[in-house]
Order: sequence, then C-alpha cells, then structure tokens
Amino acid sequence: MVDVSGIGSWPGTDVREALRVVGGELASGAPEGVRSVPYLLELPARGPGADLVGRGAHLLVDLPVDLQPQGWRLVDRPGRDAERAASLLTQDLDELAEALDGYAGPLKVQVAGPWTLAASLWRPLGDRVLDDPGATRDVVASLTEGVAAYLGRVQRLVPGAELLLQMDEPSLTAVLAGRIRSESGYRVLRTPERGEAVAVLRQVLDQPGAEVGGVHTCAADPPVDVLVEAGAGLLSLDLAQVGRGRFEQVAAAVEAGRRLWAGVDAGAADPLEPLLRRWHEAGLPVAALGDVGLTPPCGLASSSPAGAQQVTRSLSQVASRLAEAAAT
Repeated sequence: MVDVSGIGSWPGTDVREALRVVGGELASGAPEGVRSVPYLLELPARGPGADLVGRGAHLLVDLPVDLQPQGWRLVDRPGRDAERAASLLTQDLDELAEALDGYAGPLKVQVAGPWTLAASLWRPLGDRVLDDPGATRDVVASLTEGVAAYLGRVQRLVPGAELLLQMDEPSLTAVLAGRIRSESGYRVLRTPERGEAVAVLRQVLDQPGAEVGGVHTCAADPPVDVLVEAGAGLLSLDLAQVGRGRFEQVAAAVEAGRRLWAGVDAGAADPLEPLLRRWHEAGLPVAALGDVGLTPPCGLASSSPAGAQQVTRSLSQVASRLAEAAAT
C-alpha cells in the first residue's frame, strides 16, 4: 500500500478545525492501493509551547524548562510557558480523541528528535545542551522516557490506533557536520562521533509503544546511513534535498526492508517525476513503489488553512497514481 500523510505542522490556531480537516482527508477512506495515515497536528502559530522544540521540551521527564530570550532553557522549576505547553498538548489530545473516536488504523505521532533538542535547548548556566556530553545524556534519557509516556497517553485516547513514531530532526545534519555555533558565535559546539549519534537516535526510536519508528528531516544532505544504522524503519525525506549519493543509501535501505516516505511537491506539473526518475536510476523494482509513502516536503505551517487542505487532498490523488504505477 502507498501511504499518504503529512509531516506535522499545520497553519492557524484552531486545532479542532485542523483535526476535522485532516480527519476528513486522511481518516475517512482512501483510493484503492492507498493507505491514509492521519497524524497529531502541531499548530505553532499558537505561540511558545506549540512549536516543535517547545513541545519536545515539555515531554522531558524531571527536566523542567522555561522560555528565555535565547530560547528554551533547562531550569529548576518549570516556567509559565512550560505550563502553557502542557495545557496546549492536553487540549490537542482531547481534540484528537474526539476527532478519531472509534477510529482503528495507523496514526502518526511526531516528536522533536534528541539531536535537534540538544542543539536547541540551553543549559541552566552555559551554552546549548549539545556542548556538554553529560547534559546531552540526561536530555536523551529524559526524552526517551517522555516519549514512551506520550505514546501511552495517545494509545489510551485512541485505543484502535496503530502508532507510528516520527522523530523530527531538522538540525541533525548541522549537528553531525559541526555547524552548531556557540552563543557568542566564536566557536563551534562539539560534534558527536558517529557511534554516539547512532546510539542516541536508536535509544529514543526504540519505543515498544510504536509499531514503526522513523525519522523525518527536510534538511539538505540527510545522513541516511546514520538513520538506517540507528534502526529507523521509516525514512521521511524531502526528495529535493537528497543528492544522488544519498539516494543510493536510500535505495540500499529500501532493499533492506526500510520504508521511504518521499516528500514531494503535490502542486508540481508532475509530482512523481523526481521519485520515479531516481527510482529507475537506482535500479529499484517498479513493484516496490507500492511500499513508498508520500508527504509534503516539509510541514505546512507557512501555508493557509485552505492551501494545506488542498495539498493533503492532492497528495491522496498523487498516491493513487503511484499505486497504479506500482501495479503495472
């Protein structure tokens, strides 16, 4: 089956309306050969705590945070913005339970990945968490526990859901390339060794509450080999950011049983052309296209609500065409 889903972020501030739209487009049937995957939306326009990093920081267990001028910082006691993040998430989960009442099927849940959090959160007295191996380990352990609790919470609210965990890692490429700079800008923060990068990703991905764990990044030159070694069963990538060499790594992953969710431009004249061309160049079998998923290249928060709905609807139509191509 060709999966069709979204990345996570959505425009506007009305989560009930957003879930109604996504539920209507992705939870109410799909064309033949297509599997629609609804997801728990993020509406960052609502302000601090509704954004990727703020929501991820809220999931940390026993590591309170507060929003300060530099960004989210680890503190002794949670600040007002952290309490607001908790309230927003509770609201979103309540609305999800109502929107998907009686639903049975796949449901995707997004969380900020550990390296993106480490590159974004600040230590109580010092630079970003990334610069301190001990602080990084603490955040990773806390996030692992928090994600497990989060998945359990979603499962209780939507008992028929088959949960897919998507870790969002927009900063991973920069972290591994040593491009995260200190607050002063005069030095580069530490660059983790490959073994550490893999182990950290694997630790958070390995969640018994999720049927599949995957990683999304729409950054250029995504480290596909690192994601595969970390055990990502699903690779969600913006195809426009994946060079020829990286797509060879994608092809090897597909042949090894990993699933590709390809970020495509549903509004292009031929949205499938980049995927089909690369698929052919890599020598992958046409029938294997039936196991590919389609998403927008990145989140839809910068779109209008009507535009985001149209993208989602168009993707379902494109997915139907891909399913037909795989069956020929």
